[in-house]
Amino acid sequence: MILSKLFMGLDIGLTKTFRNKSNLIKLWRWQNILSNPLFRATSLRLLLSYLLAMIVVMGLSSMGVYHFFAYSLYKQLDHQLLTLADAAAHNLLAIQADRTAVHRKMPRILDYDGDLDIPWQDLWLYGQSVEWFDAKKQLLGKAGKQFPPIPLIISFHSWEDNDIRTLTIPVYTSAKNRQILGYVRVSAFTVEVEQELNRLLIGLKFGGILGMVLIGGTGWWLTSKALQPIEQSFQKLQQFTADASHELRSPLTAIKTTVELMQSHPERHPGDIKKIAIIEGATWQMTRLVEDLLLLARSDAAAVNLSKTAIPIPIDEILFDLIDTLQPQAQVKEITLEADLNDEIWVKGDAHQLQRLFGNLLENALQYTPEGGLIKVKMVKSDNFVVISMKDTGIGIAPEHLPFIFNRFWRADKARSHRQGGSGLGLAIVQAITHTHGGEISVTSKIGVGSCFRVKLPVFE
Repeated sequence: MILSKLFMGLDIGLTKTFRNKSNLIKLWRWQNILSNPLFRATSLRLLLSYLLAMIVVMGLSSMGVYHFFAYSLYKQLDHQLLTLADAAAHNLLAIQADRTAVHRKMPRILDYDGDLDIPWQDLWLYGQSVEWFDAKKQLLGKAGKQFPPIPLIISFHSWEDNDIRTLTIPVYTSAKNRQILGYVRVSAFTVEVEQELNRLLIGLKFGGILGMVLIGGTGWWLTSKALQPIEQSFQKLQQFTADASHELRSPLTAIKTTVELMQSHPERHPGDIKKIAIIEGATWQMTRLVEDLLLLARSDAAAVNLSKTAIPIPIDEILFDLIDTLQPQAQVKEITLEADLNDEIWVKGDAHQLQRLFGNLLENALQYTPEGGLIKVKMVKSDNFVVISMKDTGIGIAPEHLPFIFNRFWRADKARSHRQGGSGLGLAIVQAITHTHGGEISVTSKIGVGSCFRVKLPVFE
C-alpha cells in the first residue's frame, strides 16, 4: 500500500512539473542559448553587425557618388576642351599666314607679346590656353593662359604633376584630302575640378559621420526592441526552471526519507526490497538532476555575484582530494591516475563549485576510459592564468560533435548515452562554473585515442 502510494505520488509530482523530458530539453537548450552574459553579447553582436553592414553600404554609396561626380566634372571639362579645339582649328591657316607675313614684312595678326587675340574666347578668365603647331609639330602660336612646356600627345591626356588636362587634335587640309595641315592643342587647369571633388569628399565624410551616429542610435533602439520579447521569455523560463527545481526538492526529500525508513525495517516489507532499491536509485538520479538544474539556473541568473563570496583557494588541494576520492574507481578498472600539480598556485572562487567542476571532468574521464587506460592531470601556470588539463586514453569524441558537447542534455552517440545516473548536464555545469570564475574551457579529442579538457582560470596573487 505504501509502495503504491509512493509510485503514484512520484508519478503525479513529476507529471505536473514536467510533462515530458523533451520539454525539459527544449527549455534548457533555450537557457544555454540565452544565458545572461551571452544575451548581452548577442545584443552587442547584432548591433555591431548592423553597424558594419551600414558602414559598408554607406561606404560603397559614397564611393559611387564621388566617382559619378568626378566622371561628370571631367566629362564636362573634356566637352569644353573639345569645343575650344574645334573652334581654334579654324585659325590654323591664319597662324601659318602670319608666319609667312613675318618673312614678307606684312601686317601680323599676333599682338606684341606673341599671343593670338581671339575676341570670342576669354581664355585667361577660364584658365585655358590654345596652341597651334605645324605638320612637323613645331609651335606656330599660342593664346590664353601660359602653361609649362609639355610633350605633344594626341587625344585627351592628364598631367597630374601640373594639374593640367590637354586635348590635341590634328587639322587636315580638307575632309576629302586627309593631309595633315597641323595640330591644335588646348589646355586647362584641373584645380577647380579637384577642389570641387575635395569639397564633395569633405561633405561625404561629415555626412557619413553624422549618418553613423544616427544609424548607431537607431540600431541600438531597434536591437533592444527586437530582443525585448526574447529577453522577457528568457526571464520567464529562467524563473520557471528555478521554481520547478525548488518545488521538486520537497517531494523528492519525502520519497527519499520514506524509502530510507522502509529500508531500515526490511522485515516489514520483505517482498518489496528490490522495488525499494529501484525507487531509491530513481530518487537519487532525480535529486542529482534537480541539483544540476538549480545550479545552472543560479549560475545563469547571478554569475557576477561570485566576487562577493569568493575566497582564495589552493587549486592543487582540490585536485589531490578528488584524485584520492576517485582512486578506488580507477583501481577497479585498472586505470592509472597521474598528477603533475603545482602547490603554489591559488585561485579565487567557490571551493564547492570548483570541486564540482573538476570532479565532473574526472568522472567523465573514468567513465569513458577503458580498462588499463591512463588519465593524467597536469597544472601549468601561464602569465596570470593557470591551465589545468585532464588527458585520458578514452573512446574520444568525433570532430563534428566537439562544438556541441557543452550543450545541455546533448548526447554525442550511443556510446555516451549508456551511462547510468547521468543527466546530460555534467559538461554544461563544467562550462558554467568555468565562466562564472572568469575562465575558459576547451577540448581536443580523437576517436579511439582519447580526449583532453583544458580549464584556464585567473590566478590569485
